[in-house]
Amino acid sequence: MYTVKWIIIKNIKVFGYIEMSNVLIQKYNVPGPRYTSYPTVPYWQEDTFSLEAWQQTLRQSFIESNASEGISLYIHLPFCESLCTFCGCHKKVTKRHEVEAPYIVAVLKEWSLYCELLEEKPIIREIHLGGGTPTFFSVEHLQQLIHGILDQAEIAEHHEFSFEGHPNNTSKAHLQALYDLGFRRVSFGVQDYSLKVQKAIHRIQPFENVANVTQWAREIGYDSISHDLVFGLPFQELDDVLYTIDQTNRLLPDRLAFYSYAHVPWIKGNGQRGFKDHDVPKDEVKRKLYEAGKQKLLDHGYVEIGMDHFALKTDPMYQSFLQGQLHRNFMGYTASKTQVMIGLGVSAISDSWYSFAQNEKVLEDYYARLENNEIPVFRGHVLTSEDLMIRQHILNLMCQFETSWQDPTQSFEELPRVLQQLEEMQQDQLLKIGEKSMQVTEQGKAFVRNICMAFDLRMKRKIPNNQIFSMTI
Repeated sequence: MYTVKWIIIKNIKVFGYIEMSNVLIQKYNVPGPRYTSYPTVPYWQEDTFSLEAWQQTLRQSFIESNASEGISLYIHLPFCESLCTFCGCHKKVTKRHEVEAPYIVAVLKEWSLYCELLEEKPIIREIHLGGGTPTFFSVEHLQQLIHGILDQAEIAEHHEFSFEGHPNNTSKAHLQALYDLGFRRVSFGVQDYSLKVQKAIHRIQPFENVANVTQWAREIGYDSISHDLVFGLPFQELDDVLYTIDQTNRLLPDRLAFYSYAHVPWIKGNGQRGFKDHDVPKDEVKRKLYEAGKQKLLDHGYVEIGMDHFALKTDPMYQSFLQGQLHRNFMGYTASKTQVMIGLGVSAISDSWYSFAQNEKVLEDYYARLENNEIPVFRGHVLTSEDLMIRQHILNLMCQFETSWQDPTQSFEELPRVLQQLEEMQQDQLLKIGEKSMQVTEQGKAFVRNICMAFDLRMKRKIPNNQIFSMTI
């Protein structure tokens, strides 16, 4: 079915977009990380990591940065009432809402253990509730959670509290209660408005539900409303993407993510075995879904911010991008950076800048650690000086589409070989390499993951024997 459609439009302008070379897509469409961290989780050196090392680096980083910039909290709320088969997040599917209360108690105990560890009261600059489905939880339990967090902390003057809401179960009461607690940004998972795609990914939600929650959030006073869209989903065609973008433009969210579907059926529990590989758009077909959708967004006033992210010029994320302050971590892109990010809840990942730490991924193990008054970390990575340097280059590329080694401290022994590897991408007009810097071109933005991979020294030294990442294009 795809073949006919694409033969019709091959090599002609599609909504102002001139088809990207299929040769480039075939050439660079390889498995690769999304770089929400460096090193990426599969390359964490766990034999040099310990809970004691994590606590030491956390205390150091906290002392260095709490007073000047505060900290960020990511709180993982894992429960979902049904399994969305496109989702790769850690979740627990249940309709039993009695699981809420003990989980809130556990998260607050974890937070208390961190507060006991730190030498002064934390100043919270960011809170993000992710999942799972945060709005699985009742208003009362969410209030209990946030009050419990804030009772042991101070709030930064310029703070940003955000949460992810499911359009089908986010109530006006949810939105009002969280607004009253200081939340000003909300993100709604939309994915696609086509019914056949929704059925394939087990995520049926009418446009009216999205319109309702978007309007309620505006009426209440939220400053930034975001929609998450996904391209490359099973059975998704060009008309589906264009219809979804048209509906999105009707609602005009302040920012949006237009993600590439990560097809990783080998990962246990994500439900992606419910459809076949040939049901998923690939290579140049998949990229055309993105480029056509992207052009519609640009024509409607959105600006491309980072990888697969867009914002109106009135949104703080656009201003952050212009000022070179955009940051990327396990929560994705954020308009502000804190040196310390503590992840609370099952499977949550923390970042002290000098090390990463991940919580137990099995709920029962998470609870057991807390019963023993232990911070429930089970693995992590302490960054070397080389890691920190490479991390900064990858952050620069992901957040600003450029990096520099003008400062000698940002140069490293393998840099000439990295630049040599990137020379072919320069010939393909994906980037421009200067004497002490490099910039990603407009065409190269689609390949920024590939460009970052050239800097990924840990992956180069240990090439995986099997596929562990989704495809880059």
